[in-house]
Amino acid sequence: MTGETDLHKLIATMEPELHTIDYVFSHIKTDDLSSLKDLKPIGTFMESEGMTAIVPLTIAQEHQMLIESVFSCITLNVHSSLDAVGLTAAIATALGEQGISANVVAAYYHDHVFVNKNDAEKALNTLRLLSKNSADMTN
Repeated sequence: MTGETDLHKLIATMEPELHTIDYVFSHIKTDDLSSLKDLKPIGTFMESEGMTAIVPLTIAQEHQMLIESVFSCITLNVHSSLDAVGLTAAIATALGEQGISANVVAAYYHDHVFVNKNDAEKALNTLRLLSKNSADMTN
């Protein structure tokens, strides 16, 4: 199944969903990768300084990891193509206008927006309004 590329359709049908699990972005030294399995990350990215892992807050606390910020995850429940143009920009712009930082992770089927836990409900409402306004414009 091919993902959607039409920006207006993506936004109008994105159905943002707020997850109940809290997450942290943590740094793992490259020589510590053997412990990755125990951390149960939902995402990783290798950088020259080491690996960034998105880890459930409870697991980060159990492993006494450095916690700088706590994030909530909002999944956009539309199968977006990795070749789609403008979705990340539209999301970041709408949230930015509300003073909300957005860390967007594009996966194969969906985009996932990590926002500070304190901004989660406001972010969810902002994305729902963006979706509704886009749907109204297409009808």
